[in-house]
Amino acid sequence: MSMSQNRNLTQQLTHTLGVSIVNGKYPVGEGMPSEAILCKQFEVSRSSTREAVKMLSAKGLISSRPKKGIRVLPETEWNLFDSDVLSWILQSKPSLSLLREFTQVRAAIEPNAMKLAARNATPKQLKQIEEALFRIAEAEEGLDDQLDAHICFLNAILQASGNRFFIQFTQFVKAALKVSIRYNNQTLGVKNTDVSFHADVFDAIKSGDEKRAYQLVEDILADALALIESRI
Repeated sequence: MSMSQNRNLTQQLTHTLGVSIVNGKYPVGEGMPSEAILCKQFEVSRSSTREAVKMLSAKGLISSRPKKGIRVLPETEWNLFDSDVLSWILQSKPSLSLLREFTQVRAAIEPNAMKLAARNATPKQLKQIEEALFRIAEAEEGLDDQLDAHICFLNAILQASGNRFFIQFTQFVKAALKVSIRYNNQTLGVKNTDVSFHADVFDAIKSGDEKRAYQLVEDILADALALIESRI
């Protein structure tokens, strides 16, 4: 078997086991099947199984020790900023309480990112934000993907903030927007803020109005949190 095939099998097994752990198929604190049993159960090589176990350990989902076997760790140990872990949580039918937590983190990050973008954005970065704004307008007409357009807009602003830690939040933002858009539209019955709101944010950033850029996003996320709280 080629290295690429082994890698694919490892990724598939990691995904399958990760989803199962997040869904509670393997209870916290209890033992999981051994590598040898997993190897037979999923019909993959021992090396692929071993690598999958290592990956899940690195993500904080399990511990694997000689003579003690594989055990599922409590959620407090999981790396919730890992893009795989986030996607597995999203697949496990996220609740409004999870949406609240996502939105709380967004409220802690995004207004400050807007303010820093208003202060630090280069002409090239402003152009990238403007292009993302155009995509949002296109998405409203059904000519682009709504989720991708919103992610592109927000990630362009995180890049423009100039803060290397904010830039690292791009995968988290992608996951947060996925769950936010899904719940705002389907559960809360609220559509995403329209292109005019994003245009106002862009104008504030372009004009260097840090206070307005901050306030626009802080207000919209505060409203979103209030709505979520009212439904919990």
